[in-house]
Amino acid sequence: MIYPKFITKGSTLGIPAPSAGAWDKFKKAKFVNAKKNLEKCGFNIIQSENINTCEKYRSADAITRANEVNKMIENKDIDAIICATGGEFLVEILPYIDFNKIVENPKWVQGFSDPTGLLIPITTKYDIATIYGNNYSSYGTEHMGKSAQDSLKILQGNIVEQTSYEFYEEESLEHVTGLEDDNLTEKVEWKILNNENSEVGNNSTDSTSHMTTVEVKGRLLAGCFDLISELAGTKYDGIPEFAEKYKDDGIIFCFDNCEISLEEVIRILWKFNELGYFKYTKAVIFGRNGSGVNSAIYTIEECLKDSVLANLNIPIIYDADISHKSPCLNLINGAIATICVSDGKAKINFELK
Repeated sequence: MIYPKFITKGSTLGIPAPSAGAWDKFKKAKFVNAKKNLEKCGFNIIQSENINTCEKYRSADAITRANEVNKMIENKDIDAIICATGGEFLVEILPYIDFNKIVENPKWVQGFSDPTGLLIPITTKYDIATIYGNNYSSYGTEHMGKSAQDSLKILQGNIVEQTSYEFYEEESLEHVTGLEDDNLTEKVEWKILNNENSEVGNNSTDSTSHMTTVEVKGRLLAGCFDLISELAGTKYDGIPEFAEKYKDDGIIFCFDNCEISLEEVIRILWKFNELGYFKYTKAVIFGRNGSGVNSAIYTIEECLKDSVLANLNIPIIYDADISHKSPCLNLINGAIATICVSDGKAKINFELK
């Protein structure tokens, strides 16, 4: 596994817009404040010229967006890349991304949601670690949150132990300035699927076989479930080969479902299993489902129990801090992760090897 060079104070961060750009005045304000906040932290910023444009969730046409990424990868003055924001159509740029340049100039590439479409190929096909964490816009709140602060520590090589948060945002505040902080009102509780067949890892159980504690270690792959499902089976999907290469470590999947219905989640998990994703899997973790997720008949617990995951005999964890309902942990794709969940709380540590 290749781990790019960490940044330091004075490093330059490249901010491309490979998916959407700023679609309204509030997002534009957030980008302006993100630049101020990151410069206050000691970093230089080079932004895409299309960062403030957006039409139908695209900052520009696919070739232009891809070329912006390619140029930032090639640019020796740029030390790491943070994607501007999410969107819908990052996959359109993949045929025009020069992955050879990424191999020749490995840099940390960080993003959240739609940028998963860039992170997963880089890590699984080219063995370069990436970060499923904050987009550039996340640094633009009035008070930079703990998740954003931790991501900067990680980018600087301070691989902090991240712990689950106390509260999360179920509904965001109404935009007045665009710089509103997260509306943290709901109590966080990581949950372990009550499945008597799940016996892999160091699991403490009570007399009813309901696990309250899980500790699992493996090589981590994290991202937006929606985007991973789109990549699955295409030439940009390196997950089966990645899992085979690192079978001795085992794989921990962390899925962030933005808007896929729970019925479709069951179908996609079946597809992943048929493609060989879960052959060497040590655990599967789902974040809190996004606001757009719905089902006529399922709760998330029922969905997971009724999926192929229930037959894997591994820990299945859900309602984790890997979600479009902020805040979200910063996860290093390709690294060895040790994840401990106990009584609704969690912690995660990374080893870069």
